[in-house]
Amino acid sequence: MSTQTVGILALQGDFEAHARMLDSLGATSRLVRVPADLGGLDALVLPGGESTTMTLGIERERLAEPLRAFAATGKPILGTCAGMIMLDRGHLGILDIVAERNAFGRQLHSFEADLEVGGLAGPPVHAVFIRAPLVAEHGPEVEVLAAVDGDPVAVRQGAIVALSFHPELYGETRFHQQLLDQTGVERA
Repeated sequence: MSTQTVGILALQGDFEAHARMLDSLGATSRLVRVPADLGGLDALVLPGGESTTMTLGIERERLAEPLRAFAATGKPILGTCAGMIMLDRGHLGILDIVAERNAFGRQLHSFEADLEVGGLAGPPVHAVFIRAPLVAEHGPEVEVLAAVDGDPVAVRQGAIVALSFHPELYGETRFHQQLLDQTGVERA
């Protein structure tokens, strides 16, 4: 049996929290900073952070097309907060969504909420929203998994899940476990 290798876009943001979570679940995490880092990955995480800075880093490192090519393989991807923004139509164009930045307000308006998330067994998810986006628009292939006041904050399209919140900050492992389960790679 082999170990699942999950890349984490590491241009900016709290990629280390995702790495710790994946490592605790028995996967091998690899920081992705240049296109060559995408080789041999079973899955990918686009973390939260600052989307403008992430966009500039992706342009600088010429990562846009390699990230799109990775998504086209059908391998699972998890995007959290700014990662959701990076996946939307106006950025990488990987998900058929339009994400609205800072939709709930500035840092001062960050909040926590317990959410029922479609397709996720167990108790409600304790979600941490920090200058969070929401899905302002989505195509017919996008499944809304959770909403706050009717606004989508968790969506899925194929093997890609995007969340407005930060499961890695509250120790919520189910999304990362789901990502690993989708790889089709048996764990050691």
